Amino acid sequence: MKQRYRFITGKDDDQFCLRISKALEEGFQLYGSPSLTFNGTDVICGQAVIWPSDANEN
Repeated sequence: MKQRYRFITGKDDDQFCLRISKALEEGFQLYGSPSLTFNGTDVICGQAVIWPSDANEN
């Protein structure tokens, strides 16, 4: 069974962007706005993605 919801987090860098891009290439869609926080050293990002069959249910 395909995971329907993912919340991807990480340091705001190229690797985080690549992880989001890979999820989109796999067929996931962005869900909601990105979240940002600062841990005293780095900006930490979070972005929810959902499998398209769930996109219209909310």
